[in-house]
Amino acid sequence: MKWNIFKKSTTPKVKRSKTREWVDAILFAVIASTIIRGLLFSAYAIPSGSMEGTQLTGDYLFVSKISYGPRLAFTPISIPFTEPKVYGVKTYWDIIKLPYWRLPGFTEVKKGDIVVFNKPEEADPSYNLPIDERTALIKRCQATPGDVLTIVNGQVYINGKAAKNAEKQQTSYTVVTDGTDINPQIIHDFNITILRQLGVNTSEMIIPSEHIADMKGYSNIKSISPFIAKAGVIDSEIFPHNEKFKWNLDNFGPLVLPKRGMTIPLNDSTMILYRRAIELYENNKVEVNGKDILINGKKADSYTFKMNYYWMMGDNRHDSLDSRYWGYVPEDHIVGKAIVTIMSIDSSESFFSKIRWSRIFKPIN
Repeated sequence: MKWNIFKKSTTPKVKRSKTREWVDAILFAVIASTIIRGLLFSAYAIPSGSMEGTQLTGDYLFVSKISYGPRLAFTPISIPFTEPKVYGVKTYWDIIKLPYWRLPGFTEVKKGDIVVFNKPEEADPSYNLPIDERTALIKRCQATPGDVLTIVNGQVYINGKAAKNAEKQQTSYTVVTDGTDINPQIIHDFNITILRQLGVNTSEMIIPSEHIADMKGYSNIKSISPFIAKAGVIDSEIFPHNEKFKWNLDNFGPLVLPKRGMTIPLNDSTMILYRRAIELYENNKVEVNGKDILINGKKADSYTFKMNYYWMMGDNRHDSLDSRYWGYVPEDHIVGKAIVTIMSIDSSESFFSKIRWSRIFKPIN
């Protein structure tokens, strides 16, 4: 007996309507874009000047999620390409919550990488946000798990050695004039940011380093000197927000970055520095009863970290809300590595000058 496996079916095919074809096409596009955006790549816009010099406000970046390994969604049921809340209504369903899980990547987060991550400050219970619904930030990684980080007069040191500064890293300066205002066109052309007035003729300004010499050449400028917060003077806004550690933006540490498997003794000092990680990021119940420290109801003299932690800072050092304010970044908050600027728009320029053509498809480093 011969079997004709190529025999045409006599059952007539049901022709799909135009509406059905459009629905299928849109559904496929949404699923495909969600997979690509969720597991492979995503776009990110620079909303502020914290990376100014290196990355500019209005830059649109291509972020690789596969570099460090795609992080699977904590809240898998959500409306893609939307904010966590639209007109006060959640765009995600948090009844189903998945644990942290990351697929293998090509590399690990390295010092000097420009990284996109979720804002750790929003781990505070008052925000009530799942990790993947927290604000996305972009900063440069300064320290990796196990590193000892110190900042001395604005210079970052890792394990006792000065860290390499970004090529176009920026900071602020004390500018003293003779009382004559600085030409607004100069402020614009040199991309200068005036942070605050320090006195009648004195201001704190962020000036790109390539324009310092030019600024000093103007007759109404009496002096320009780096603005550095003095060592030993506490800034209550700076982590760990405790008078025991008199740290500020420019003089900070030493601080050991927690590393998976690293064990620390529990005492007054370590609780100030690491309680946030133990309690909020690693989901333990922490209680202090007199001199006793209880972890999940049991007395503990030490703690072993479950995750790796990183230190992220903006290249625009005096105009960046970063790890100096809210501390280390846990690995489950890492989204991906910024790899290329795909578009750049300067909203302050005229219509025909808005696009920064020289930055299109510019590699990020």
